[in-house]
Amino acid sequence: MSRKEDFMNTYTTIQGQTWDIIALEVYSSEFYAGYLMSQNGKALNYFIFPEGVILNIPELPESEATVEQPDWRSE
Repeated sequence: MSRKEDFMNTYTTIQGQTWDIIALEVYSSEFYAGYLMSQNGKALNYFIFPEGVILNIPELPESEATVEQPDWRSE
């Protein structure tokens, strides 16, 4: 099972996870995978993670924290 360590803002991967799966788990949206990747340059060589890679999980900046909805969703 994967672990999110809130007090350290890190995340330890499990075998088979991908960036979008991790983003969905920690940020509740797979759309933050790009932001997560930009904050973990040393792990960019992984497409599918092995067990035990420790990722930094920063808070989302204000510009990233708000996901804009398409016009048709707000009608």
